[in-house]
Amino acid sequence: MSQSFLESQIAEHPQTEKTAMKQHDTSETLALSTSDFAALEERVVRAVNLVKSERQARIAAEKRTESLESRLQEQSSLVKSLQEEVRVLNSEREQVRQRVEKLLSQLDALEL
Repeated sequence: MSQSFLESQIAEHPQTEKTAMKQHDTSETLALSTSDFAALEERVVRAVNLVKSERQARIAAEKRTESLESRLQEQSSLVKSLQEEVRVLNSEREQVRQRVEKLLSQLDALEL
């Protein structure tokens, strides 16, 4: 078919050309929309996966925090206990030192 024949057919049926152009535009828009939708869907899936992993990380961090707080409480009570023990031992050491000094002074008095 020659180009002039197609032009004459188009000239005779101007509505056919417009309809064909609309269908072509619609299919491009539809194709574009489908690819846009696929890209959007992919982004949504990535976002959902990111949120899931962040939630899991938060839960793990909360569990670790609870565990560390528990250990801190245990260590805190242990530190208090050890501090009291050191205080008692220092007191006993001071008493022993005073008794030794008293004995040494008594020995010095005997030698005079």
